[in-house]
Order: sequence, then C-alpha cells, then structure tokens
Amino acid sequence: MTRRLLASAVGVAFVPVAAACEPPPRTVDDSRRTAAFDETYRGRHIRGAEVRTGRRAAAGQWEVTIDGRPLHLMRRADGSWLSMVDHYRSYETPLAAARGAVDELGPEEQLRDLAPGPMGGPTHMGGGHGVHA
Repeated sequence: MTRRLLASAVGVAFVPVAAACEPPPRTVDDSRRTAAFDETYRGRHIRGAEVRTGRRAAAGQWEVTIDGRPLHLMRRADGSWLSMVDHYRSYETPLAAARGAVDELGPEEQLRDLAPGPMGGPTHMGGGHGVHA
C-alpha cells in the first residue's frame, strides 16, 4: 500500500514538470484565412476560391481570376501572398493580392494568358508601373 501511495505521489509530482516540457498545442493562424470571394473591385470582376482535392483543401492553393483571366498567386514562407503582376509586394490574403493586381493593372490593361516565355516559363503579366521594393 505504501508503495502505491509513494508511486502515486511521485507520478503526481512529475505531471506539472512533464506538462511544462511539452510543446504548446499547435494552433492554426486563422487571421490570414480568406473565404472564397466574388466581387467587383474598381470595375473589375475578381473571383477566387481555394482549390479542393477530395475532402481537404490543398494547402495554400487558390484559383483567382480577374475578368475571367487567371491570376497566378504564390504563398510566401511568411504566410503572405504575392501575385505575378506585382511580385515585389506581399499581401495578407489572396483577396488583397487580387485587389493589388487590379490596382497595378489599371483600368485598361488585362492579364495575359499563361503562354510560355522565351525560356519555357510564363511571361510577365504586369505592366511597366515601376518597381515596389
């Protein structure tokens, strides 16, 4: 009986120590989460949604269009987003990146289709609006 009480007391004494050594539970940063969007921004129709494969969304994959033409977005290591229209500026959400692309394109310019460039890669789709560093 004494052994059981001693073992129980030792076990209880180590529970707080063991709990303190465990890493904190992982939490998902929902502050950058964006629901699908479909809106008119500065006269341009922007639409975006997470790409879903099966039951789960592909991590960080979005399909975004401006006036029906695809806008390529990339997720940065810090969780922000960049677009191929303005790849020097980071945006908090895919919606913000799409709006930023509309701002860079201006009222007259359209996104170009993703045709291979001179080295087999996609062509630059932005305008000559200067570098944003």
